[in-house]
Amino acid sequence: MKRFLIIAVFFSCTTKVFADSHNLDSLKTLLQLTTNDSLKAGLYKQIAAEYLQYDTIKSAGVKRFYQNEALNYTMLALHNYTFYADTLGVRTCFDYLSKVYLSQAKYSQAKWFLLQSNKISRDRNDIPAVISSLIKLATVKMSNEEYKLARSDLDEALLLSTKNKLPQFEVLVHQNYAYLYNRMGEEDKGDLATERALKLTGLLKTDEAAMTLALQKAPDYVMPGKPTRKRPKVLKTSPIKNLKLKAVKN
Repeated sequence: MKRFLIIAVFFSCTTKVFADSHNLDSLKTLLQLTTNDSLKAGLYKQIAAEYLQYDTIKSAGVKRFYQNEALNYTMLALHNYTFYADTLGVRTCFDYLSKVYLSQAKYSQAKWFLLQSNKISRDRNDIPAVISSLIKLATVKMSNEEYKLARSDLDEALLLSTKNKLPQFEVLVHQNYAYLYNRMGEEDKGDLATERALKLTGLLKTDEAAMTLALQKAPDYVMPGKPTRKRPKVLKTSPIKNLKLKAVKN
């Protein structure tokens, strides 16, 4: 029985790696068949995105290999995107690089690439992306114990979220405030930030329910897939894992 359990645990830990390897093999085969450099950039990015899925890998050696490969393929994609002046592709690469460097506790590098990503978003007046990069910058600075600088980034992110009526980002900002204040030993402020996040989440659910009811009363309207939201919990670990980079989806 004990031997069976060990085999089961091993299988569950390696299934994801095997699945990723299958995707990677397909992408790499396609890359070998592609001669157009502009198309290669997208394939490099997709391969890098596969290697970025290292968070759940248990083996330190395998995780390090995935991180290094993510860096290598991202750099290849960045070279091509830069040559073709594809700013969105370049921004995606900057976000990928910052994720790996944060995981490796290379905070200076992570901050630098996030600042470049933030600049591109500001130049394009892409407010959601600006907010997202500010939150990530705050996370890097919190990891490096630069709490005052992190709070400054969160303050700007909150201002942009409220000004542009983006409540989903407001929730995320308050979750990060909670994490920040708890790291600083200011638990009361952390609790207040968590309460605000919970309250905003409740309002979002109420608005969503009202919209669903209204759509149900319109028989000629075909409702798209309904997004789901999870109730935020009291933060004990970094909320960076809650971030879903839009760049990854590009």
